[in-house]
Amino acid sequence: MPILDQGRNSVPNPKSETRNPKEIRNSKSEEKRGKAFVARALVFEILFCTIIACVFITGCDRGTQPLPASEPAATAPKTITTPAGLTMALIPAGEFEMGDNNGDPDERPAHNVQLNAFYLDTHEVTQKAYEALMQQNPSKSKGPDKPVEQVDWYHAVLFCNMRSLKAGLKPCYDSKTLACDFNANGYRLPTEAEWEYACRAGTREKYSFGNDTARLKGCAWSKSNAGQTTHPVGQKAPNPWGLYDMHGNVAEWCNDFYSETAYSNSPARDPHGPASGDKCVLRGGSWRTGEDSCRSSARNSETVRFADACFGSDACGFRCVKRAS
Repeated sequence: MPILDQGRNSVPNPKSETRNPKEIRNSKSEEKRGKAFVARALVFEILFCTIIACVFITGCDRGTQPLPASEPAATAPKTITTPAGLTMALIPAGEFEMGDNNGDPDERPAHNVQLNAFYLDTHEVTQKAYEALMQQNPSKSKGPDKPVEQVDWYHAVLFCNMRSLKAGLKPCYDSKTLACDFNANGYRLPTEAEWEYACRAGTREKYSFGNDTARLKGCAWSKSNAGQTTHPVGQKAPNPWGLYDMHGNVAEWCNDFYSETAYSNSPARDPHGPASGDKCVLRGGSWRTGEDSCRSSARNSETVRFADACFGSDACGFRCVKRAS
């Protein structure tokens, strides 16, 4: 290397000339300085190479590190096909932050929730599936592959029980009180926590696709693009866990009674909502609502039974869950 050559060339050849003692001492001093310079240069080169190697290795290792909590898992959950021919996804057990401290008052405070694994319909219940069990189709905007709507909470629960019986499973809802047995192996409506956890699919942003509202049109049927009607399920992009129409199309019933202050004293593990109430929770927004109501944490509610003339009931639908074990 040039630095080493300079060090060597700076040492005079003792055989080339006769020198007095003073010159010899000066020569040795110069030789020592030359060696010290060479040593410092070598140390600098070693340190420089070490730093470069560390940066390179760190950069390569990033691909093997676990994804941050705000990013979804790369692989969608496995799915099953039920006896009714409907597809359900296995939603993994996990923990997430429910609510939004920057959202509406009933979305506060944001709080951590732990959930066991469960199966969730990948699509909203269609008119075809509903009519096959219930022998009727209450929907205003007809279409076999469109989500069933104009279904109140009461009839959504009846569908869940009928679906359970059809599959030879134990119904979750008591036929008289409609109280939910969460240990039953049949179908039921998702709890509000299960719904938001599945909707977020590992994300922390406003929507399952991020915070850019311009992308909502590619993932949801809402007021801006639905043309004042519902649309066949599964036409928009799914969320990271392979669930369709979690944003928009029809608002979806949850099992929970609604309370504006429910989050202030909610259990940290598998919360089931308030013990009683006049209304039940609706989630996801619909073809009637704007972008804000389609957010992952946005909450809405409606009475358990619709009145004879209920404005907006043609925007209410649902999907089912069941225990994973």
